[in-house]
Amino acid sequence: MLRALIALILTLSFLSTASAQSADAPDRSATGGAQTLEDIMARQSGEAVDNRFRSDATGDASQAADITNQLGTLGGNSDPELWRALRFGSADITASNTGPAATVLIQDGGMSWLKFRSGPLATYGGALLMGMIALLAAFFMYRGRIKIDGEKTGRKITRFKAIERFGHWLLSGSFILLGLTGLISLFGRKFLIPTFGHDAFSFIAAGSKWVHNNVSWAFMLALGMIFVMWVAENIPHRSDINWLRKGGGIFSKGHPPAKKFNAGQKLIFWSVIVLGLSISVSGLSLLFPFELNMFAATFAKVNATGIGGLLGFGELRETLAPHEEMQYSQLWHSIVSFVLMAIIIAHIYIGTVGMEGAYDAMGSGEVEEQWAREHHSLWVEEVLGEEVVVAKPVRAVKAPASKAAKATAAKAAKTPAAKAAKGSAAKTTKAPAAKVAKAPAVKAAKVPAAKTTKAAAAKPKKAAAAKPKKTPPVK
Repeated sequence: MLRALIALILTLSFLSTASAQSADAPDRSATGGAQTLEDIMARQSGEAVDNRFRSDATGDASQAADITNQLGTLGGNSDPELWRALRFGSADITASNTGPAATVLIQDGGMSWLKFRSGPLATYGGALLMGMIALLAAFFMYRGRIKIDGEKTGRKITRFKAIERFGHWLLSGSFILLGLTGLISLFGRKFLIPTFGHDAFSFIAAGSKWVHNNVSWAFMLALGMIFVMWVAENIPHRSDINWLRKGGGIFSKGHPPAKKFNAGQKLIFWSVIVLGLSISVSGLSLLFPFELNMFAATFAKVNATGIGGLLGFGELRETLAPHEEMQYSQLWHSIVSFVLMAIIIAHIYIGTVGMEGAYDAMGSGEVEEQWAREHHSLWVEEVLGEEVVVAKPVRAVKAPASKAAKATAAKAAKTPAAKAAKGSAAKTTKAPAAKVAKAPAVKAAKVPAAKTTKAAAAKPKKAAAAKPKKTPPVK
C-alpha cells in the first residue's frame, strides 16, 4: 500500500513538472527556432534548459534565419545546422590527432594579424628605433655638441611662457609613458617573461594596459593645447627655404636666420600634430570598437577612387567584423607610433645633449641672448624691444694697482710707479664705478684705478705708498 502511494506521488510530480515545462516553454517562432532571451537568462541563472529544440534542428538548411532577420547575418550561407551539430557533438569530424582538443573548433581569423604583429611589425619597428639611436650616436661622435659660437652676454630672453612649457611637458611625458607601455605590450612576452616569469609579467602587462588607456586622454589634451598655442608661429616662412638649404647650420659653423621656430622645428611640430592625431583616432577606435569603425568606410572610399587597384591591393573588403576593425586599428596605431617615436628620439637628442643652451627654452623658459641671436635672429629682432632683458650679475673686479701695492721690491721695476721714475709721468684718472661695471673684466684689468704721482727712482717708498682705492662692488 505504501509503495503504491509513493509511486503515485512520483508519477503525479513528473506529470506536473512536464506540463509546467511545456506550458512555460517560450515561443521561438520569432527567432526562427533559435534560443530566446528567456533561454539565455535561464542558463545564466543555473536553471536546467531543454536544448532539444537546438540539438534536433540539424540537417535542415531551411531553418536558417533569413538575411533580413536579426540573427541572419549571412542567411542560408552560414550553415547554421552545421554549427549546431558542432555545438552538440553530432557532426562528423575527422581529425589528424586524437588529443582532447581534436574536435574543438578554432577560428583562425586573427592569425594573419598575429603573424604580422609578431613578425614584420616588431622586427621593422624595433629596427627603426635602434637605427635612429645608432645614427644619433654616430652623429654625436662626428659633430659633437653644437656650442654657442659667440661670447655669452649673460642676458636672458624669455622664449616660452609657463603655460607653453606645461603643454609641452604634458605632451612629452604622456607620450613617453604611452610609448613604454606600448612597447611592453608588443615585446613583453618575448623579453619580459623569460626575465621575470609569467606571474610578474601578468602584473606588469595589466598595469601597462591601465596606464596606456588612461594616460591617452592627457596626450590628446596636450596635443590640442600645443596646436592652439603654436600653430600660428609654425606657418611656413620664406626664411625656411634658406634654413633647409643650409641644413640649419647643424653640419657646419654658423646658423641661418630663423623666426621663433626654424624649419626643422616646424617639421617636428607638424609631424607631432598629424601623426599624433592619427594615433589618437585609432586609439579611440580601439577603446570603442563598436562605436567608432574607421577602416570599412575608408576601404569603401579607396575602392571608389580605384587607388587600391593601382597599388596592387585589388578590391578591399568593405564589410568588416568588429574584431577585424580592431585588428586593423591596432596595426595602424602601432606603425604610426613607431614613426613618431623615432622623430621624438631625434627631438630629445637635439634638445638635450646635442645643442648647448637648447634645453633652457623648455627648462626655465629663458635662453641666453647670444644663443637666441645665433639660432633665431629674426625672432630676436622682433621681440628684443618688448622683452625684459635680465642682466647677469657682474662680479666686482679689484683694480690691478692693488697688486702693485703688495708687490715686493724685486718686482717694483714692473709697476707703473717704477716706469714713471724713468722720466714719463703716468697720468691717469680714477675710473668711475659705473664704467667699471660696464667694461669686461679683461678691459678693467688694463685700467689703473688710482692716480699716481711722479716718483723719482731714488724714492721708491713714495711709489709704494700710493695705494689705490678699491672699486666698489656692483650690485
